[in-house]
Amino acid sequence: MPPFTFEVGPAAGTKGLPITTEVDTRVTGGTVASVTLTDDKGKAVEGELRADGSSWIPAKPLEFERTYSATVTAKGVRGESESKNTTFTTMARPGGGKVGSGLYLFNGQTYGTAMPVVVEFESDVPEASRAAVARRLLVKTTPEQPGRWHWHSPRMVLYRAEKYWQPGTTISVRSALSGLPIGSKYGDTDRSATVKIADRSIVIEVDNANKKMTVLKDGQPIKELPVSLGKPSTPSSSGHMVVMEKAEQTVFDTRATDGPNGYRVDIQYAQRLTWGGEYIHSAPWSVQQQGNTNVSHGCVNVSESNAQWLFQLTMIGDAVIVKGTERTLQKGNGWTAWDIPWDQYGV
Repeated sequence: MPPFTFEVGPAAGTKGLPITTEVDTRVTGGTVASVTLTDDKGKAVEGELRADGSSWIPAKPLEFERTYSATVTAKGVRGESESKNTTFTTMARPGGGKVGSGLYLFNGQTYGTAMPVVVEFESDVPEASRAAVARRLLVKTTPEQPGRWHWHSPRMVLYRAEKYWQPGTTISVRSALSGLPIGSKYGDTDRSATVKIADRSIVIEVDNANKKMTVLKDGQPIKELPVSLGKPSTPSSSGHMVVMEKAEQTVFDTRATDGPNGYRVDIQYAQRLTWGGEYIHSAPWSVQQQGNTNVSHGCVNVSESNAQWLFQLTMIGDAVIVKGTERTLQKGNGWTAWDIPWDQYGV
């Protein structure tokens, strides 16, 4: 059993610290019993200990150009108790630019069991800053399901657990980036949301070999639908995707990008799978080919009645798995969190 020791940080008297500064609580042979933090006017700052006990996180960004005093009390496994103090001062408000960010979870909403926590940025996050950014993206799940962040592009980081979320899970997220140094800029603002995972699991499996879609509810197949996928010149992507958007009626217009080969068509019951424009949608014009021939521009075609049935069943965050096509899903082309093996997932 290691001896009881602990250290606190930042070092006493440190100045010019960002407003994302946390109180370090490094304990061996014991645990942190309490942390108090007050500003130079004596106002207490609320916060909580990280799950691993490595630091104490203020509940809100600290203020610029303020001096803070922290007291940490730790207890050893043999009953020892010790308190240590430190003071530090935050930096002046920076004059540099901010890195805009967005949290794609909307407070109070319900999502499917494959819904990742999605944080996007308006500009590239330098590789040297990504670990620090991810450390300030705080996730709690009830019941507890440990997860990891993974950068899918310089502007998008996604969080998931090893397996789909348990039905009925509550997820609370705080994107605590306000004032965090990110390259030569700073994080723009804190954002937070608490959401629910649906009480049921829907997984859609599409197999190019037999041109069939199998819909599973809570692990059991409930319906099989014929499909037509992308033709050889515009194949559908094989991979593990997530329903990202739903539109009962929309318009697909590719004339601006595809020129003479482009098209404009009214679409019903569209469910987006990729940023590149792959959807599940109603395609009454290809009913004769559904189940036997691929004729689409990359989308998953189903009949109007089947598209309506599926649209009414699904929600954003439901899993869609396509296999056996000529093209592999590109990392970052959608919410591709589940397309990466767990042993390769992490910042």
